[in-house]
Amino acid sequence: MPKIVPPAGYAGDITPREAWEMLQDDPNAVLVDVRTQAEWIYVGIPDISSLGRKPFLVPWLTLPAMQVNPDFRHQVEAEGVGPSATVLFICRSGYRSRDAAVAMTSAGYDRCYNVSDGFEGPLDNDKHRGTSAGWKADGLPWVQN
Repeated sequence: MPKIVPPAGYAGDITPREAWEMLQDDPNAVLVDVRTQAEWIYVGIPDISSLGRKPFLVPWLTLPAMQVNPDFRHQVEAEGVGPSATVLFICRSGYRSRDAAVAMTSAGYDRCYNVSDGFEGPLDNDKHRGTSAGWKADGLPWVQN
């Protein structure tokens, strides 16, 4: 899948640690987890409850074909997230969330960030995720069902 070229005004990539700090410092910042329902259930989700919030779970790609969710923007808006919000997008490794952040910037959202390395990060030398980079590897809070 080709990378989407970011439009002018795209806020850019931030690390998971920077995302956590933004969520701590900006009471209006929101975290949108764009992975699939299976990933949320079996892998876990960021736990931002200590900040008095929860992540919004809105898939960027839909199963089974893994096509872009045609209702993505409307589903984000249905969570009460408006164009002036600081929106942090996260996925497994930072690719889907980057595409979502770029698309929402193109749709008129002012401050969309991609959480680089995502929730689990890239594959390590043993072809495992979650050990070398990402939300989990950075020791940030998360929960699993």
